[in-house]
Amino acid sequence: CNSNAASREAPTASFVESNFPDWIQAERPVLRYQVDVARSRIWVLTPDGVALYEASTGEEVAHILLPEWVWVGGKYACSPDLALGPDGEAVISSNIVPTLWRIDPVTLAASKHEPVLDEDNGRDIGFTGLAYSAQQRAYFAVSGVHGSMWRIDPSFRRAQGIPLSEPLLKACGLAMRPRAADQRASRFVGLCVRADAGDWSVNLAPDQRSGYVRPEQCAS
Repeated sequence: CNSNAASREAPTASFVESNFPDWIQAERPVLRYQVDVARSRIWVLTPDGVALYEASTGEEVAHILLPEWVWVGGKYACSPDLALGPDGEAVISSNIVPTLWRIDPVTLAASKHEPVLDEDNGRDIGFTGLAYSAQQRAYFAVSGVHGSMWRIDPSFRRAQGIPLSEPLLKACGLAMRPRAADQRASRFVGLCVRADAGDWSVNLAPDQRSGYVRPEQCAS
């Protein structure tokens, strides 16, 4: 087993905010969270930034403010999302603009990034689902308002729209779908999208330039 490769694969996204560990005394409402098992960390997105906890003790070790972070509450859109990158960094979206914030896993410094969208430049597109794929070495994102899916390079310079067989309206979470043993040789990329009205499975073509959407329950 290659321990270095294993440590660089981001954990699966957490969909259910109410499942935040009750033994951690969070002082702020929880929008999203991610557990970094390899580094014994829990990253928690709150209305005013990101709280970082030591997973073994539940102690809050830092609260990081995001420069110029903008988002709207649940009455208008699903929450912004938080994903873990290949080196343990936390990446946070806005649900109203296509901007990302990265928190360095060592210094805990937050930086703002504005990837260039290859389409829809005249529209405000926020990301309500965000996940990193170690296999594709890229982030994938969904916009619940426009029902669109995007591929974002790991340097956050460009966001490429992915045409879908149907829109993912009101998408509120995104995760890479684990491959079954009999599918490991497949070149297709599988994602699972969660929404209030029901979940979707998205199979992306090998070149990741198109995707087929079908109803399918996401794993908890």
